[in-house]
Amino acid sequence: MQQNTWKPPHKEFSGFLRVRGAREHNLKNIDLEIPRDALVVFTGVSGSGKSSLAFGTLYAEAQRRYLESVSPYARRLFHQMSVPEVDEITGLPPAVALQQQRGLATTRSSVGSVTTLSNLIRMLYSRAGDYPAGQPHLEAEAFSPNTPAGACPSCHGLGRIYEVTERSMVPDDSLTIRERAVAAWPVAWHGQNLRDILITLGYDVDRPWRDLPKKDRDWILFTEEQPVVPVYPGFSHEEVKRAIRQNVAPAYKGTFSGAKRYVLHNFSNTESAAMKKRLQQFMESAECPLCQGKRLRRESLSVKFAGMDIGEISRLPLHKLSALMQPFADGTALRGKRQQAHPERELVAQRIAADLVGRLDVLLELGLGYLLLERSTPTLSPGELQRLRLATQVRSNLFGVVYVLDEPSAGLHPADTEALLSALEKLKAAGNSLFVVEHDLDVIQHADWLVDVGPDAGEYGGHILYSGPPPGLAAIADSKTAQYLFATKVPPPHQPRTPAGWLELAGVTRNNLHQLDAAFPLGCLTTVTGISGSGKSSLVSQVLIELASTHLGMELTAEAEEGEGLEHTAPVTLGGRITGGMEHIKRLVQVDQKPIGRTPRSNLATYTGLFDQVRKRFAETKTAKARRYDAGRFSFNVAKGRCETCQGEGFVMVELLFLPSVYAPCPTCHGARYNAKTLEITCNGKNIAEVLEMTVDTAYEFFADDPKIHRSLTVLREVGLGYLRLGQPATQLSGGEAQRIKLATELQRIGRGDTLYILDEPTTGLHPSDTEKLVTQLDSLVEAGNTVIVVEHEMRVVAASDWVIDIGPGAGEAGGKIVATGTPATVAKAAGSRTAPYLAKFLEQTGQLS
Repeated sequence: MQQNTWKPPHKEFSGFLRVRGAREHNLKNIDLEIPRDALVVFTGVSGSGKSSLAFGTLYAEAQRRYLESVSPYARRLFHQMSVPEVDEITGLPPAVALQQQRGLATTRSSVGSVTTLSNLIRMLYSRAGDYPAGQPHLEAEAFSPNTPAGACPSCHGLGRIYEVTERSMVPDDSLTIRERAVAAWPVAWHGQNLRDILITLGYDVDRPWRDLPKKDRDWILFTEEQPVVPVYPGFSHEEVKRAIRQNVAPAYKGTFSGAKRYVLHNFSNTESAAMKKRLQQFMESAECPLCQGKRLRRESLSVKFAGMDIGEISRLPLHKLSALMQPFADGTALRGKRQQAHPERELVAQRIAADLVGRLDVLLELGLGYLLLERSTPTLSPGELQRLRLATQVRSNLFGVVYVLDEPSAGLHPADTEALLSALEKLKAAGNSLFVVEHDLDVIQHADWLVDVGPDAGEYGGHILYSGPPPGLAAIADSKTAQYLFATKVPPPHQPRTPAGWLELAGVTRNNLHQLDAAFPLGCLTTVTGISGSGKSSLVSQVLIELASTHLGMELTAEAEEGEGLEHTAPVTLGGRITGGMEHIKRLVQVDQKPIGRTPRSNLATYTGLFDQVRKRFAETKTAKARRYDAGRFSFNVAKGRCETCQGEGFVMVELLFLPSVYAPCPTCHGARYNAKTLEITCNGKNIAEVLEMTVDTAYEFFADDPKIHRSLTVLREVGLGYLRLGQPATQLSGGEAQRIKLATELQRIGRGDTLYILDEPTTGLHPSDTEKLVTQLDSLVEAGNTVIVVEHEMRVVAASDWVIDIGPGAGEAGGKIVATGTPATVAKAAGSRTAPYLAKFLEQTGQLS
């Protein structure tokens, strides 16, 4: 392996950070020297060890040193990273991490709360608002829907009320009670019990629901009475009366519960996410009539600023909020009779407005002007959330800090990446260091210093290939990053396919889309582009998926985020219809970035079905057959095979007084997850725990003689996941990795054809070399007779597609229109398209545009 012999010119930088003996995860005992007060970008293929170095080593050590200075009790309030495996780090300043993460699980968290803008707005209304005559002064918390002082008493600050109605609980009134017309009741024994009770009470369970008297229907659904009656399963009402007269002992005494009472009681008390999800479908939501969805009590909404209440101002896009506040910030809007009578209010309004405008300017520069203050964080992409947090740091005026960022360009159009680089330059100019893990070539080219990790992923990575100014990377033969950064490797020219037909949408109305018509070619790879917030995801990941799934009779099974419950916002009313093309689509598959599981028990092997084949292989060994072990014996979720000390978790939790609880390897199985008897069974010399510790690449060679297992492993390698361990917990996977696992699972059964595949930004977290692998797999889906539609910013994918739909021209209200459509070469020449210049540049660099 070629090693970097270049020596850093120390005079160009104010100081250096030195790492000695870093061994975190797959790092190979590395030594490293990188400058401070510079933009340092860590590059390398996915899984090479970049994040292990930047976050697992440098940030983790900075956090450890800081926490040593706070009290043991205070440490419990921090999410502490594990102590890194490293001999020594010198010259390390305090660090702030800005990692990729999904929006917080509660809709009470919003753009305003993440950026602290809401705090300023509340203070503005409290101190400088126009109060109605005679209304007492309100404190700032009275303008928050998350406090008892401010929350609307009707909806408790949610903005919506939830009702259980006859229509929601009885979706098909042509059914009888015996045919389960009351769908809200449980489907198992309890539901039959309630029907038997109704027979005892004399209700006709064999008459269509719509033909029952309204009095009877209302009692069954809405009564709060809970009569206890004898139950005779299988008896008619007349037979029940006869049995009671003859003193025949009932099977049991049953307690009746009205359908509404059953739904609300169980929704409030169950701890089962599945039960909550089932019951939620019988509840209708509507805008709260008391606060009109503004979430606040009337007294708070009666206070105005600039003629608007705080609910109205929270619904303004950030760019409009900035324009509204500018006259107050510079004082021009405050010169009047009211302010002269209250000079202290004028001063407060001006200072708060100036702070607001300053904070908003950074958000607008980062391309986030289309967001609303009240937009809830679960609806934000990881890239949007990270940029919101970045904007807060730019305004913090910290000095001498290391900011460690995880792919800040994720989800960004190239035009927005320029604004991101400007914000990073401001942080650096303020005297801070920037350590950025990144794949985007524009960000890499902007770096002062590159650290290239590799050469490959997993156990084949973890080496420092290069550390120095960007031009020097060109000389490193082993670097895959260099091939793309200096365009020595270009993709072959792509000849767009001819559409087999068109999937046509008309009148699409959602978010910033208004009566939009769109057409997607069938049997092709289509990329939908546009700047962040232009409306791409609204069109494809929302409307198209909902319309297509409804046409196919599919139920959308997207899992609600944990903790949403009743705070889940009802979907925006859908406008639009499919006018043609669905006759060619037999199946819809959405390959998104949601986790493949929420607990460490879910992993790559279990999700793809690969683990089923592996367990069968172990069950077929001679020793397993002799002991009569079946495939279930080799599951760490089944009592007969797992270690009972840790219940198959592999670790145990140790409670520490005044410190956060720590997780330690199980003292019985030492992290293997299985009991000793199960671990005695080996296949090719390895037990089941050792197989789960293998990477996909290692397992590919290990199971070379097993066609079924080999097929699954081949597809996982082809989508660039060869570095992942088979048993790697789902909780440790990034959104991009989860999406590629889902794609690999689908690729194992692509022979069906006539399937519509929809992917939203599948290149998130991918090195250009892995992006090429992804494009190859998407092509294989299309070649098999399927249609693939991708929302994407990566020009490498756009150039390799058959058709491009560019949405814009701007974000939010300035977007929502189709700016250009056609082949990549056609869109690259489109006037008015924000994407065209970047696509044209890529096509020219790769020789695909004359």
